[in-house]
Amino acid sequence: MIDNKYKGPLIAVVLVIIAILAYRMLTMPDQRNATDKIGDAVHELPQGVDKAARQMEDRTPGQKLGDSVKDAGDKIKENTNSQ
Repeated sequence: MIDNKYKGPLIAVVLVIIAILAYRMLTMPDQRNATDKIGDAVHELPQGVDKAARQMEDRTPGQKLGDSVKDAGDKIKENTNSQ
């Protein structure tokens, strides 16, 4: 077993490594080619032209995640205001 005096620093090191990996993953460049972007844009057309146009841009996974969170918030607002 790991001695108690080493648990704190070990947990801190593991958390720092996880944070670095998450940051690298969320900021990596868009690797899709033009065909992939067009396919994603066509898939998003039923949700609106603005969302389809977003698919044509070079965006990081973090930016895409932010868009998804914003879209979910907008849907929640729409559903709660209509009642």
